[in-house]
Amino acid sequence: MFPSALPVPRNPEPQAVPVLRWGIIGPGWIAAHFAKALKENSAQKLVAVAGRNAGKTRAFADKWAIPHTFSSADEMLAMNALDVVYIATPHNHHFPDGRQALRAGKHVLIEKPLALNAQEGAELQAEAQRRGVLCMEAMWCDFTPKYDVLRQLLADGALGDLHTLIADHGEFFTPDHRIFNADLAGGPMLDLGSYLLAFSVMVGGGAPAHITACGQPAEGGVNGQASMLLQHPSGMHSVLHTTLFSNTPGRAVIAGRDASIVLDGQFYAPGGFVLTSSQGNKSLRWEEPQNRYAQLSYEAEHFAWCVGQGLQTSPVRSLQTSLQTLSTMDEVRRQLGIVFNEER
Repeated sequence: MFPSALPVPRNPEPQAVPVLRWGIIGPGWIAAHFAKALKENSAQKLVAVAGRNAGKTRAFADKWAIPHTFSSADEMLAMNALDVVYIATPHNHHFPDGRQALRAGKHVLIEKPLALNAQEGAELQAEAQRRGVLCMEAMWCDFTPKYDVLRQLLADGALGDLHTLIADHGEFFTPDHRIFNADLAGGPMLDLGSYLLAFSVMVGGGAPAHITACGQPAEGGVNGQASMLLQHPSGMHSVLHTTLFSNTPGRAVIAGRDASIVLDGQFYAPGGFVLTSSQGNKSLRWEEPQNRYAQLSYEAEHFAWCVGQGLQTSPVRSLQTSLQTLSTMDEVRRQLGIVFNEER
């Protein structure tokens, strides 16, 4: 049955979200968006920041009124008045920085991707379990109202049997961008492709049963674009494409027997989508403000809620789901011959 209205996004009750004391490792671009979102859209407290560049770290702290700055993560992690650490360093530092914070007994939110590969991700999972703390991947789109509505539609069977997922994410980057730097695990896979594969794993209900991939190299010894065909155990196909050579529409389609969803580009970001029936010309549209990175606050509040509930994995984005995404990415990279420098 086609729904009469779209589901309402579910958010934890404010009284169930404890106010945590946050530290940041890596005061860069995404950390600035995260700090702004927490300051303006949540009650969470930023109390410390650590970075290798003292001047940059001090300027970051001054801008966001963060009282404590450190030139090393070790110094910050020694703070008793620190509950959780947000890892916002380059991709190839997520694993060592996350492991360091976990070993210090802190809860850890790691910017996506969780790690470079599933083996590193599994080590983080094991370390979190040993320490009895929460570790979560900051795949920010998973925690937004739009994605919650999508999950409810899928769980309710509004689309019927799923057959096809089509999604793309391409952006143009100048040659001096870090995405071309092999020393920083460059290429589109971790920056752009992670959204595609995570979306596929979410919609498909887990890791695919079969993967076929082809790619094209770029200057600097990194992959430039990749096309992926995934077949899921249910029979659903995911047709995915990512590139760092060009701007692409960034839309996505989830096609079921009874209805389809078309997500505006960029599909993972705040924005609209349309649910349309396969017969009868019925449709419903989801609209939300294009407030982009302000919605980073949702992942922080969900994380705090998990801590308040005593959880060691998120019911929205579990570490197992993150590992399924990394395992899928590992197989794509194996087929394309993509090996990060740290893995050599």
